[in-house]
Amino acid sequence: MVLRAKAPELVIPSKPKFLISGESGVGKTFFSLDFPKPYLIDTEGGATRPQYQNKLKASGGAYFGKDEGSQDFNSIIEEVKSLVTTKHDYKTLIIDSFSYIYLLEAAEAELHIGSEFGRDKKEANKPTRQLIRWLEKLDMTVIIICHSKPKWIKKGKEVVQEGNTFDGYDKLEYILDLWIEISKGGKTFLIKKSRIESLPQDASLPLSYANFADVYGREIIESETKPANMASVEQITKIGNLITALNIQDDQVAKWFKKVDVEEWEEMTSEQIESLIDTLNKKIMQLNMKG
Repeated sequence: MVLRAKAPELVIPSKPKFLISGESGVGKTFFSLDFPKPYLIDTEGGATRPQYQNKLKASGGAYFGKDEGSQDFNSIIEEVKSLVTTKHDYKTLIIDSFSYIYLLEAAEAELHIGSEFGRDKKEANKPTRQLIRWLEKLDMTVIIICHSKPKWIKKGKEVVQEGNTFDGYDKLEYILDLWIEISKGGKTFLIKKSRIESLPQDASLPLSYANFADVYGREIIESETKPANMASVEQITKIGNLITALNIQDDQVAKWFKKVDVEEWEEMTSEQIESLIDTLNKKIMQLNMKG
């Protein structure tokens, strides 16, 4: 058996993708709008007020609200796909709030299948995972804003509150590299969870974009956005023909998808799908030589 691990190498830091939680009115949205050239997906419709629109305009941003489809999960996913694949000037994506669209999806599911055994949340998790896969491909700072809610734990026979957590897909704190909670009064933020060396967990820092950018790396956050090179229609057609020619079964395709964490061909990068096309073409050549 051949070992496939490779030696550690220096990785260029990517733009931050992080979660913000905090009570209503502490300044989650205002802080987010200080990031460069924001593209705001306003799921609640609260950012139509002048103070938000003026701030968004001043920072060279754009607004995606209810009229554009911000309360439909699939519309949000399609918008993020466009941000991934299209050349544009926006540098920061804000989803405000993710809690609202997630709970809206769960409520819709509850009407049809109920909430027993968490069925409603399981349905809301499906588009969430798809959204996250596209966010990972996005060359922008991503800020996911969530509502705050009490965190309850069991101590002995009692259930007691232990601080606060966020409302929504509970695996976000494990998927994202950073989770910050804005304190009451909106002057500081607490780092609840972090994999970023310059932003250590449990540290409390002043709430300002300038401070965040200086600590994380201003040159990274403010760098130009580059569109991802995704699988083309031609490549998808080509691999479909190869699968048919080689009589490859669905379970094998599922293994390929799992390996690169996608659910469909269009979620693959051009490089990923081209590598697979080359492998299948070589397999056909070998069969032809034997024949």
